[in-house]
Amino acid sequence: MGTPANRSLPQSPEGVHPVLRAILLLLLLCKHVSAQCKILRCNSDYVAATMKLQGSSKSTAYCNALRSFSQCTRKTARTCRGDLVYHSAVHGIEDLMIQHNCSKDGPVSPPRPRPPPPNPEAPGMPDVCSYEKNFRYKHGTDPKYLHCGVFGDPHIRTFSDEFHTCSVKGSWPLLDNKYLFVQVTNYPVSNGFNATVTGKLTIIFKNMKTYIDQKEYQAEIDACIDQKVYQAELDNVPAAFDDGSVNGGDRPGGGSLTIREIESGHHVEIQATYIATTIAVRQLGQQLSFSIRTTEEVASSSTEEQDLQLCVGGCPSRQQISRTMYPCQPSEAALKDARTMCKEKLPVEDAYFQSCVFDVIMSRDANFTLAAQWALADAKAFHPDAEKLHIFSSTSPSNCVSLKLVLFATLSVMVSDGILY
Repeated sequence: MGTPANRSLPQSPEGVHPVLRAILLLLLLCKHVSAQCKILRCNSDYVAATMKLQGSSKSTAYCNALRSFSQCTRKTARTCRGDLVYHSAVHGIEDLMIQHNCSKDGPVSPPRPRPPPPNPEAPGMPDVCSYEKNFRYKHGTDPKYLHCGVFGDPHIRTFSDEFHTCSVKGSWPLLDNKYLFVQVTNYPVSNGFNATVTGKLTIIFKNMKTYIDQKEYQAEIDACIDQKVYQAELDNVPAAFDDGSVNGGDRPGGGSLTIREIESGHHVEIQATYIATTIAVRQLGQQLSFSIRTTEEVASSSTEEQDLQLCVGGCPSRQQISRTMYPCQPSEAALKDARTMCKEKLPVEDAYFQSCVFDVIMSRDANFTLAAQWALADAKAFHPDAEKLHIFSSTSPSNCVSLKLVLFATLSVMVSDGILY
């Protein structure tokens, strides 16, 4: 399972005191520095000024960098007054200046050159925090999109249009890549069987830097957004991120991440234009559903270590269960009622219909018809290929088998083959 990516820092120069390493580590781990406190920018400038020092002037340049660091912390003192990271940096700078015999007064490092922002009025120059505009500018075409949906038992439609019904109790990652981390927490839907439903959803939008390479303009720019966390639970589907905001923060590109309420307490939509991604979160009955439309690049931007992602590979084979084989055979009347209810919402007997029947049988909750209905509606809105909307299973939808019968048949075969004695 993945964890949200933290800011990475360049290697410190040779001879950096362990005190400063501790400060930098603290800066790395601190996720909730106030948006007004610019201590992270001070640290970034210091690291940039010292990471390539060499030669006979190294000590002088190092003292200049420390004085710049100290000057920067003084400028942000008022807004960082209650910040632990700020106070640690101040004390660390004092110790290092004493250790390296640096005077408090003297020259400072020249300010780090920052790339000029692209001119939005320049002909053809796209907004760096609009993925689609950048992609069209570079490639002359629209990006390719993918869709993943999770609802009900849970049932998972992967980016590659595979459809799995899973028994995945506890917390599992749907996505874990360079830009996004999405995790679901599932709970049993019925005693005595492995079926589960999603009761909690966590989404982390990571503040990755953006590199643009466009004709005469090349630069690595700051992240478009602050890192944002969204969490939903049963009976608590907020229309805001964890920090109470409804956008990506005070950065120039903060408006490229927004959240809006579609239905109070039940349905929100999150737009992340900086990665061309749309996410829908719903509560229908006593379960949450998740749908996403994103680009191929975003969906595939993970490392080898981030190998478990249900939206990418589906659920592991040992966690997959059949949508058409129930733990105990339902009555003909119960099966007929479930099929009738699902048929009203889902006239095509595809994987969504099978999932609906399965969920109604397992939960005895008619609200699960809505879960499948809206999952299909999201697929219609998000999936790039209308011809691949419906997924059909090769198994018969009326194939209901009791666990006892399956176990008896399996044991009979094993005995006849001489496996059991």
